[in-house]
Amino acid sequence: MLDSVRVCLLAGLLITALQAAPTFYKDIAPITNQYCVSCHRPGESGPFPLLTYDDIRKRGPQIAAVTRSRFMPPWLPEHGYGHFADERRLTEAQLRTIEQWVLAGMPAGAPSGAPPAPEFTPGWQLGKPDMIVTAAQPYTLQAGGPDQFWNFVLRPPLEKTRYLRAVEIRPGNQRVVHHANLLIDRSRSSRLREATPGSGFEGMDLTIESDTFEPDSHFLFWKPGAPPVVEPDGMALRLDPGTDLVLNVHLQPTGKAEQVQPSVGLFFTDKPQTRFPMLLQLENDGALKIPAGDKDFEVSDSFRVPVDLEVLAVYPHAHYLGKLLEGWAILPNGTRKWLVRIPDWNQGWQAVYPYAEPVFLPKGSVIHMSYHYDNSAANPRNPFHPPRLVVGGNQSTDEMSHLWLQVLARGEKDQRPAIQEAVMRRRLEKYPADFSAHLNMGSLLMVAGKVDAALPFLRDAVRIEPEQPVALNTLGSALLAGGKEEEAIGYFQHALRVQPGYSNARYNLANALADQGRLAAAADDFDEVLKDNPDDSKAREHLFEVLKSLGNELARDGQLAEAASRMRQALAIHDQDAELHNNLGIMLARTGDRAGAAAEFQAALKADPSNEAARRNLALASGVSR
Repeated sequence: MLDSVRVCLLAGLLITALQAAPTFYKDIAPITNQYCVSCHRPGESGPFPLLTYDDIRKRGPQIAAVTRSRFMPPWLPEHGYGHFADERRLTEAQLRTIEQWVLAGMPAGAPSGAPPAPEFTPGWQLGKPDMIVTAAQPYTLQAGGPDQFWNFVLRPPLEKTRYLRAVEIRPGNQRVVHHANLLIDRSRSSRLREATPGSGFEGMDLTIESDTFEPDSHFLFWKPGAPPVVEPDGMALRLDPGTDLVLNVHLQPTGKAEQVQPSVGLFFTDKPQTRFPMLLQLENDGALKIPAGDKDFEVSDSFRVPVDLEVLAVYPHAHYLGKLLEGWAILPNGTRKWLVRIPDWNQGWQAVYPYAEPVFLPKGSVIHMSYHYDNSAANPRNPFHPPRLVVGGNQSTDEMSHLWLQVLARGEKDQRPAIQEAVMRRRLEKYPADFSAHLNMGSLLMVAGKVDAALPFLRDAVRIEPEQPVALNTLGSALLAGGKEEEAIGYFQHALRVQPGYSNARYNLANALADQGRLAAAADDFDEVLKDNPDDSKAREHLFEVLKSLGNELARDGQLAEAASRMRQALAIHDQDAELHNNLGIMLARTGDRAGAAAEFQAALKADPSNEAARRNLALASGVSR
C-alpha cells in the first residue's frame, strides 16, 4: 500500500514538472527568433538553420551549452559597464529556460502558442538603394591557410555632392566574410596601392592618406545579423564627386576556393549635414611589445576632453592576444563613468556598440583605456605555438590596442577642429617622431588659416618621410599660401617625381606657376589635371583664366597667331565670354582675317548684346569688308 502511494506521488510530481517545463513554441521560439535566426537561416552566416522545432530540438544540448558559456549569442561587453542599444545578451532567466527545456526532454508544446514567425526582407534590407556600387573584380580566397584581409576600392559615379542617410554593405559571399569596414577615401590615395585598377589590395588595418585632415565621422561596419544603420537627420555623411569607398573585408577560408565580390548600397537624403560627429581614437600600439609567456601584459592611454561631448558608440579593437579590454571616463567631479568592459575579448566577434542613450562627458573629463593581453601557451587564441614576442602592427598576428569612440560636440558650432587639435597634440606627446601626427597637425592648422603655425609640423613630416607625396604636396600648399611660390614649386615638382599621376600636386603646381606669371607652363599642367579628371570644374575654370590671360599677354608681345590659338582654347571651355570673343576679333583683324574678326564680334554681341566695344568693332570690320 505504501509503495503504491509513493508511486502515485512520484507520478504526480513528474506530471507537475512536465506541465511546468518550458515548451518550444511557448518559451524557446521567442528566444531563438530574437537572438538566433538573423544568422542561423539559409543564405546567412550561421552554419546551420535554427528556424523550426526540429532544427532546434536536434541541437538542444549544444544550444544549452553554448548559451550558458555565453559563447552564443556573440556579445562581448559585460553587463552594467555601459548601456548599449539592442544588447544581444541573454538574461539569466532565459538561460535557465533553455536549460530546463533540455532537461525536460525538449517538449514541443502546443503550436497554437507559437509566436509569429520571423519575417525576413530579401535582398537589400532598406529597400532598393539610390545607387549600388559593386567591386570591379572578384577576389579569389584560397581554400586554406590563415584569415585574409582584402580591400576593395569602389568608385561611386557621382556628378555632384550627395548626402548619405544610410549605407548598406552586401559582402558578396557570407560563407567567408566575417566582418567588413567601409572607409571614405576623399584623396583617392588607396587606388595607388592596387596592382591594376579595380583589383584591390591586401591589408588588415588601413590608413587613408589625405591632403586635408578631415577625420572619419561614422562607423560604417558590417557583421552577420547586424542591420544597416539609418543616420538621424542632420548627421548624413557627405560624399563628393571623385571620392572612393574602400571596403576592408575579413575573410575566412572554408576548405575550398571561394570568390568574393561585394556591393555597397547608397541611400541619399536631401537634408545636408548640420551635426558633425567624429571618430576619436585612444591607442598605445607603440607600447605593444608583449614577451612570450606573459599572461597579463597591460597597455593604457588617456585623453582629456577639450569640449562638452556626447559619446554615441564605441568600437574596441585588439587582435588574438587581447583578453581584458576596458574603457571609462573620469568626470571633472571625480566620478567614474564606464564606457565598455570586455572581460574575455574575442577578435572573431568584434563589433561596434551604439549606446542606448548618448553618454555625456563634460569638458575636462579624462577618457581612459586599459587593455590586457595574454601571450601564454594557455591562451587558446594565441596564433603562435610556442608563444613568441608579439609587437604592434597591421598584420593579424601583430597586435593592436584601439578604443574608437564616435563623439558629437554639444551645441550648434562645429567643434571638430578643437577636438582634432587636442587629439594630434596628445599623439605627438606619445610619438614625437610620428609622421602622420605631424602631417595631420599641419593640415589641421592649414585648414584653420594658421599657415605660419602649420609650416614647422609639415617640415617635420617631410623630414621624417622625405619621399611621401602627400606630405610634399601639403608643405608646398602651405608655402604657396604664405607667398613662397618658388619654394612651393620645388615641393610640388618633387611630389610629382615620386608620384607622376598625383593630380592634386599637379593642380597646385599649376596654380603656383600661374602666380609667378609662367602662364604657358601653368596651362600645360592644368590641361594634364583635366586629362586625369575631366569633371574637375575648378581646374577647368583656372585653365580658362590662364589661357585668357596668356592670349592677351601674347597679343601684347605681338605673337598674334599664338595668341589667337590660346584664345580659341579658352573659348572651347567658355564660348559665352563676350570680352574674349571681342579680343580675339581684334587679333584676327590685325592679322588681316576680317571675316573671322567679324564673326568673333558677332559672337561677342550674341553673348552680351550690350557690349558696345564689340558693336563698334563689328561696324569697323564690316565697313572695311565693304
